[in-house]
Amino acid sequence: MNPVFETVLAALTDRGREQVEAAYALLEHSRDPIHRQELPAVQDPASRAGLDRLLRHTGRVLVQVDDLHFTTGYDDTIAAELTAEGWQPLTAVERAVLVLVLVYSVAIARSEERLGQDAWTSTYPATEQDVLRAGKVPPGAARAALSKLVAAGILRRIRGGDADGGYVPGPQLLRLTPAARARLQDQLILAAAPDHPLAAAIRERRNRSARGARSRTGTGATAPHREGENPR
Repeated sequence: MNPVFETVLAALTDRGREQVEAAYALLEHSRDPIHRQELPAVQDPASRAGLDRLLRHTGRVLVQVDDLHFTTGYDDTIAAELTAEGWQPLTAVERAVLVLVLVYSVAIARSEERLGQDAWTSTYPATEQDVLRAGKVPPGAARAALSKLVAAGILRRIRGGDADGGYVPGPQLLRLTPAARARLQDQLILAAAPDHPLAAAIRERRNRSARGARSRTGTGATAPHREGENPR
């Protein structure tokens, strides 16, 4: 057994360890979220605590997708550390294509109140033509990026109905924690409607947060924020 598993699960009964190990494997390796009926470890308090400890030791957290389904994702602190170190599994082209699909399949539908504010499933696919028309990515590179994103589970291809089919968010986006979902929602608004009042509110909130962080660390005064600037 992996030494991490042995250390974390030592206090559990044999049955509890089996439940936690099975849940960990299912949650980490399944393409789609798992129904709670398949996760006894989630329903038993002692096993649930052991599962949470094991996930923390591996940089992961339990993510509740809805009332019945669960998956796992990166702990927010770990994700921030990886980002600060420059870790980025997607190329610039793949990120651009992903943003375009999310804008067409989620952001626009959400702005028209056809999707909930925290919804990451959509029945409003972005077509390949949407991506090619709205982006500046060469068609061959855009199609290759779409294929890779689908293979990775970040996007899902919908076929039938519309003659061209289309793309919607894939199951990997359901692994986002609430904080990560909120950040992505903000980025979608900034990308889709940078002049919208919501975008201005997001920039101002981020600017206040940055000023507060600098104040807490004693870095002193900084140059004033210019109108229209996107603070980081």
